[in-house]
Amino acid sequence: MDKMLLLLGVSILLSEVFAQTDLTGKVFVFPRESESDYVKLIPRLEKPLENFTLCFRTYTDLSRPHSLFSYNTKNKDNELLIYKERMGEYGLYIENLGAIVRGVEEFASPVHFCTSWESSSGIAEFWVNGIPWVKKGLKKGYTVKTQPSIILGQEQDNYGGGFDKSQSFVGEMGDLNMWDSVLTPEEIKSVYEGSWLEANILDWRTLNYEMSGYAVIRPRCVALSSYNKIS
Repeated sequence: MDKMLLLLGVSILLSEVFAQTDLTGKVFVFPRESESDYVKLIPRLEKPLENFTLCFRTYTDLSRPHSLFSYNTKNKDNELLIYKERMGEYGLYIENLGAIVRGVEEFASPVHFCTSWESSSGIAEFWVNGIPWVKKGLKKGYTVKTQPSIILGQEQDNYGGGFDKSQSFVGEMGDLNMWDSVLTPEEIKSVYEGSWLEANILDWRTLNYEMSGYAVIRPRCVALSSYNKIS
């Protein structure tokens, strides 16, 4: 009986830390600048990535640089990193090598961001609120390594840690999906408009995650139509 109670207690504890959830219509909220608040994502990833597309929605009033998606492996810092350098300027880093893209944004406006990368050509594409920005090239022929630590809300300086609150994200993040392919422009536009396209690495409808610190889940209050404002 004692063993059964112990197992039940452990099961309940794990369910509070680790969850697989349909987060449709919801967002992760990071309400303060910190070095302790984050969400860890657990991907379905069995082999190195030769291609990927990553999309998500954010809403923040930050004007300083901050991390949007931090993917580290045990041997590589910034194996894959999406970093907002400043308003209208985003960086995609693969194995610590960055490609910076610039465009027009409005301050404190909702953003739907997508980026894709193809190993065979090294071409990275960027889309902000359904609008394509300038293509860049990096790490042609490389493959993004597996067994990552994926963190939202913080930028990792080592595997699963090394956070600096001056790089933390403050705001809302949702509709995050990642595929092991390069989506077509038509598919990107469809996702931006709110259609669901099943994702095989990270899927917002079947997301595995762990929450730490002061990070909460709330209903999304920003209408999808609001993401048209800066298009």
